[in-house]
Amino acid sequence: MVRKVAALYVMVLASLVVASAEPAVKPIGPGLYAYISDNDSSSNSTFLVGNDGILVVDTGLNATEGAKLLARIRQISSLPVKYIVNTHYHPDHQGGNATVGPSAVVISTGFTRERTLAVMNTPAMAGFHFQPAALTFREQVTLHLDPYSVEIYFPGKAHTSGDALVYFPTQHAISMGDLFLNRSCPAMDDGSVENWIQALDHVLAQPVEHIVPGHFDLGTRADLERFRNYLSDLFQQVRTLTQEGIPPEQLGGKIHMEKYSDFRQYTKFEATFTDNAATIYHQLKAQ
Repeated sequence: MVRKVAALYVMVLASLVVASAEPAVKPIGPGLYAYISDNDSSSNSTFLVGNDGILVVDTGLNATEGAKLLARIRQISSLPVKYIVNTHYHPDHQGGNATVGPSAVVISTGFTRERTLAVMNTPAMAGFHFQPAALTFREQVTLHLDPYSVEIYFPGKAHTSGDALVYFPTQHAISMGDLFLNRSCPAMDDGSVENWIQALDHVLAQPVEHIVPGHFDLGTRADLERFRNYLSDLFQQVRTLTQEGIPPEQLGGKIHMEKYSDFRQYTKFEATFTDNAATIYHQLKAQ
């Protein structure tokens, strides 16, 4: 299935602004904080305060959202934002880069940088100011923000073809971008749901206690396990139905997702049980 390019993705984002009360900053370990956005169209963030500077993971949809994030960071520390990690290329995760850290070193996978450069000058991106990565990696990079170390790695194709996960070993925490959405069907880009499940298994094998999702509430191990089980249950059902010759347009009536009835679904984002099933179908057919 042909996925929406980032241009269409951001047009949908601009039309959907869902706010809760206000952004929440939650301490999740020594020097480490989760920023839970009040705008569901803008990503959550994570920031780590070291001795001499700050690392931020994802910066939100645009300058407005970035300014809200920076204001919350400044309530905790006046140190410079030295590093920004973008978990993937979607604008809702990197649109605030220039506002949050105009002099920061931006880090991402090589795919994320290349994809960002490919879409940033398209007409639908007018009004968005991109600050692509200056430092990229293929598999893993360790960042030392004394007294802490941060492990940034590519788990293989999952939500997109170039996701980055950011693991904080001292704090037993991880920032996952859109590889994890708390109680929600994910939008699926050109990735691999089969490998996505394996990536979540790898995370769950670590001593993680706090999981920052790309959107919605801060997660626990149990929340991540449930999201992983959703992907696995759906993948197994679609694989069986595909082997039985069921066409993709009939999958929605054949899958059983009753145990996940509390999951958010967004038709505009192609983020529903049926959309996720169709994506899995086409990935299986492409193998």
